[in-house]
Amino acid sequence: MSVKIRLQRHGKKGKPFYWIVAADARAKRDGRYLEKIGTYNPNVNPAIIDLNVDKAVEWLQNGAQPTDTVKNILSYKGAMLKNHLAGGVRKGALTQEQADAKFAAWLEAKATKISDKEAGLSKAESDAKAAAFAAEKAVNEARIEAAKPVVEEVAEEVVAEETAPETIDEAAEKAAE
Repeated sequence: MSVKIRLQRHGKKGKPFYWIVAADARAKRDGRYLEKIGTYNPNVNPAIIDLNVDKAVEWLQNGAQPTDTVKNILSYKGAMLKNHLAGGVRKGALTQEQADAKFAAWLEAKATKISDKEAGLSKAESDAKAAAFAAEKAVNEARIEAAKPVVEEVAEEVVAEETAPETIDEAAEKAAE
C-alpha cells in the first residue's frame, strides 16, 4: 500500500482550511485517511500551521511520500530537516544530542524570522492606515476650503436682500437722493 502525506480540504467555499493527513494514495482527496498529522490555515498572513513534527517524521521514515505542497509545509516546520538529521544519526554521522541541538538552533532561528515577518506586517498595516488617514484629512480640508467661497457668496446675497428697497416708490426716492 502506497501512503501519501497530503492535504484534506475542509472549511467553506472561499475560506479553505486543510488537515494534513497520511492517507492511502488510492483514497479520495477528502476521503478515508490513516492518521491526522496537523492542520493548515492559509486564510491569515502568515499562514497558521499546526503540525505534529514527530508523527510526520515517523511517516516519512516509514516511506510515506508528501505531495509538493505538503513537502513545502513540512520543510517550513522543520519535519524534513528532522528526518534528514535522523538519517544521519542512523548512519552514525552524528549523535542524537548533536541532531537535537542542530534542530533546536534551527527552530530558534525560524521563530525569530517569523516574529520579524509578523512585526513587519503589523508595521506596514499601521503605516497604510496612517497614510489613508492623512489622505482623508487632506480631502476633507480641500472640501472645506472649496465650500468657504460658496458660504461667503450666500452671505453677501443675504445682506444685499436685507438692504434692498421694499417697494418701487422707495427705490425711486433713494434714486432721487
